[in-house]
Amino acid sequence: MKTLLFHRLAILSMGFLVFAAAPTTAEDAPVYAIIVHGGAGSSPAQLGEKARQGREQAVERVLRVGVNVLKDGGTSLDAVEKVIRAMEDDPIFNAGKGSVFNSAGGHELDASIMDGRDLSCGAVAGVGVIKNPISLARLVMTKTRHVLLAGDGAERFGREMGVELVGQDYFSTEAARKRWQRSKKKEESGAGKQGAAFDSVRPSYLGTVGCVALDRFGNISAGTSTGGLSNKKYGRIGDSPIVGAGTYADNRTCGVSCTGIGEHYIRNAIAYDISAQMKYRKCTVKQAVDMAINKTLKPGYGGIIALDRNGNMAAGYNTGGMTRGMANSKGLFVVRLGKDPQ
Repeated sequence: MKTLLFHRLAILSMGFLVFAAAPTTAEDAPVYAIIVHGGAGSSPAQLGEKARQGREQAVERVLRVGVNVLKDGGTSLDAVEKVIRAMEDDPIFNAGKGSVFNSAGGHELDASIMDGRDLSCGAVAGVGVIKNPISLARLVMTKTRHVLLAGDGAERFGREMGVELVGQDYFSTEAARKRWQRSKKKEESGAGKQGAAFDSVRPSYLGTVGCVALDRFGNISAGTSTGGLSNKKYGRIGDSPIVGAGTYADNRTCGVSCTGIGEHYIRNAIAYDISAQMKYRKCTVKQAVDMAINKTLKPGYGGIIALDRNGNMAAGYNTGGMTRGMANSKGLFVVRLGKDPQ
C-alpha cells in the first residue's frame, strides 16, 4: 500500500501541534477512512529505539485490522470495535491488558463507543474483570436502553451477555507497575497530596486508545478505551466512558476520540465541542481540533483525533508526542509518534 506523508498544516508558536490529512470535498472523498491513537504523552525521543519501534509496529498492526474491515465492506462500528479490541489485547497500551494501577493497586477500566448514524452510544466504567471493555460498551448500546453502566452492575451485565471475563492479574504488566510505583513516590513526596495542584503530578504517559472510522455507507463511528491515570483514586472515572467528553460521533459533522487528563476533557465537553464547532461555526475538522488543543486545553493535557464525513482527518496534541495512525481508501497509510518530518 502506497505510503503518504501527513500534510503539516500547523506548527504553532508554543509548540502545540495539529496535523491533518489533505482536505477533500464530497466529490473526491475516499470510500473509507480510519484514524487511531494509542495515547498522548512524552516525546518519542524519551523512548528507546526498541520501545519506539514497538509502538509504531503495534499501531500499524491495529490500523491494518481496521483497514481490512472497511476494505471488505464492513461497518465503521465493526472497524472501531475490532481495532480497539486489538489494542486492549496488546500490553503496550493503557487499555485492557497493560492498564495502569489505581491507588489501591488494582485496575479499573473504562470504554465507550458511538454510532454517528443516530447518536446511539454505550459505555462502561470502573470494570475490573471484563477482558474487552469496548465490546461490553457496544452491548450496552445495542442490548439495553441505557448509555453508561458502571462497576458491579456493568460486570453483572457482562456476565449475562457472556463476554470473556478475566482476573485482575490479567491486566497487570511490569511496565504499568513501575509507573504506579513512581506515581506513589511523587505522591508521598507531597506533590500529589490532597490540596496540591493536579498539574504537579501531570503524568508523562497517557496511553488511552481510540479509533474513529468512516465506512463506504457514509457512517462515522468512534470509540475510546482506557485504564485511566496511573495511581488514580479508586473509583475515579475519566473522560473515556463519557460520551461528549472523550468520545463523540455524528454523521452530520465528525467522529472524535480523546486522550489525556480526563477531568479537563469532561469540564470542557471536548469531543462534543469539536462537533459543535463544525455544526454551528462551520469550522473544518482541522480548525475545530486546533481550537480545542490550543485554546481550550492547557499545555500538556493530551491529544485528539477526529474524522469528518468527507474523510478529512486531524490529529492534534499539546504533549511531547502522540501515537497515531491514519489510512484511507486512496492509499494513505501512515503511523507517527511525534512531529511529522519537514
